[in-house]
Amino acid sequence: MTQKTKFFTYTVLLLVFTVFVSCGEASKVKVIKLGHGLDASHPVHEAMTFMAERLAEKSGGSMQIKIYPSQQLGTERECLELLQIGSLGMTKVSVGVLENFVPDLRLFGLPFLFRDKAHANKVLDGEIGQELLDASLGVRLKGMAFYDAGSRSFYTKKPVHKPEDLAGQKLRVMESQTAIDMVRELGGSPTPISWGELYTALQQGIVDGAENNLPSFYLSHHYEVCKFYIVDEHTNLPDMLLISTTIWDGLNDQEKTWLEEAARESVVYERKIWEEAENHALEEIKKAGVEVIYPDKEPFREKVSGMYEDFKKDKHLKELIEAIQAE
Repeated sequence: MTQKTKFFTYTVLLLVFTVFVSCGEASKVKVIKLGHGLDASHPVHEAMTFMAERLAEKSGGSMQIKIYPSQQLGTERECLELLQIGSLGMTKVSVGVLENFVPDLRLFGLPFLFRDKAHANKVLDGEIGQELLDASLGVRLKGMAFYDAGSRSFYTKKPVHKPEDLAGQKLRVMESQTAIDMVRELGGSPTPISWGELYTALQQGIVDGAENNLPSFYLSHHYEVCKFYIVDEHTNLPDMLLISTTIWDGLNDQEKTWLEEAARESVVYERKIWEEAENHALEEIKKAGVEVIYPDKEPFREKVSGMYEDFKKDKHLKELIEAIQAE
């Protein structure tokens, strides 16, 4: 058994007994543990902290969320698996990782699906968004909310102005088949690596670049290794806040209402601070000597157009794509 496996096994055993914690006999406090992979300075972490504060206020202190950032409780995939067995209460993951559990969510990985951020928010806040949140119920995961995770763009050690410049470059992607297919269509060599291991992989030349949003690029310090940020904005992959259905079913109606309200309020808060974080990150990476490139997006869009035809072979995905494009 490897050290990592031992740690993960220990974590599972520990969490089995501590997802809900009772404090005192007279009044019991429900503590829901939330694990995720982001740094504590990330705006999505700040939004979940805001949610925890609002839940404590709404419940008069009878409910609390204890947050464990920076992969303290495992990678995104590991946290999802812990939720499925009821050993962890909540998590936040990119829908790119969640597509391995919920196939319908693959459509978020389609490059250039949304016209702009306003279009994305309209879809996520409406009936389609609710349908996609509910799509995970069949795998014991309840989607609570979508957080803005901005637009994902490439960052590399060499300048990229057109898709051909990505040819042969080893590019880190999430554990997402859609992301892997996209990089292949663009001529790159997709390499799945966990977020926590990526800095070292870039530094050691295991990969030549990656793709992510501006705040993640900045807060991860990947700009210290990759000096080119290419604003092609190929995908808008939101983050999804989830709760284990085992934990959810253990809440009474009032507790569910408090938690849903706190989650919705945290979405509004997160969108505001996300925009601020994007602007700050852009300023800081420029100061650090990163060249920000704004390529013509059309050649990138043309290169990946075949992915739409493949997706539309699935009748349900075809209907979802057309409904999103019609919004």
